[in-house]
Amino acid sequence: MEIRNLRYFLAVAREENMTKAAEILHVTQPTLSKALKSLEDELGKKLFTRKSFSIRLTDEGVLLRNRAEDLVLMADKIEKEFVSLDNITGGELYFGLAESFQIRYLAREIATFRKKYPNLRYHITSGDTEQVLEKLDKGLLDFAVLAETPDFTKYSALPFPETDTWGIIMRRNDPLSAKESLTVNDLCGLPLFASEQGWENEIRNWAGKDFDRLHLEGSFRLAYNGSMFVKEGLGYLFTFEHLVDTSENSGLVFRKLSPKLTTRLYLVRKKYQIFTPIAERFMAQLKASFRDPAAD
Repeated sequence: MEIRNLRYFLAVAREENMTKAAEILHVTQPTLSKALKSLEDELGKKLFTRKSFSIRLTDEGVLLRNRAEDLVLMADKIEKEFVSLDNITGGELYFGLAESFQIRYLAREIATFRKKYPNLRYHITSGDTEQVLEKLDKGLLDFAVLAETPDFTKYSALPFPETDTWGIIMRRNDPLSAKESLTVNDLCGLPLFASEQGWENEIRNWAGKDFDRLHLEGSFRLAYNGSMFVKEGLGYLFTFEHLVDTSENSGLVFRKLSPKLTTRLYLVRKKYQIFTPIAERFMAQLKASFRDPAAD
């Protein structure tokens, strides 16, 4: 299976139009049609349903799209890694990031690193633990930042300098905003929002035997999206401090939990993975900056 044909397939799947895809790829339409026919013959499955003015993926086409995206990304990453092996002024770094105010530490280190290696290019994707670890395990990322304790048998981990503090985002005029901190009893019976990961891990442990008294109204991967629902009076959001705008004009406030709940952030990479020189240099800088010489 040729990577070029997979690139053609993804372009058609994205544009849903053969003519547009051919223009973007700078190939003729017959060339594109021949490549797609070759791919269908190779797989023995029909990948598209062709209509008058558009093309739709079949179920088999959707499956191939999901697999092809990872394959093409991996091919691109391998190519760039080999190109950068002899590049002493830069290279490519790939990160998968959890949502946290502490990401500022990583951004600061990248800014410092670029002064030494001006041709550095970095690629950022965001998501929860499941999303970023899937990409890390497939080799699509060099590093992942997790907002939970990693599996130390599979990953080398470097803790961030601080911890994130959990709390509740609510409307500024809410009666609960008069409290300095909130307990489980304060939140019982209220419509609550949280990430699925946070709800099933940190919040469950924090609430203990009272967890079943809490009501999850809905889950969000991004705190900003959850805060929009809070603004509309639909509920209260569990999230880290500093992730949501709670300035005077925002209409929102943040209140910490009682007892206090914190989460440690980790930068992780796969154990025994061979890294490019630029990735090794960046990791060395992080270890020195985070002052954790024991981390491997």
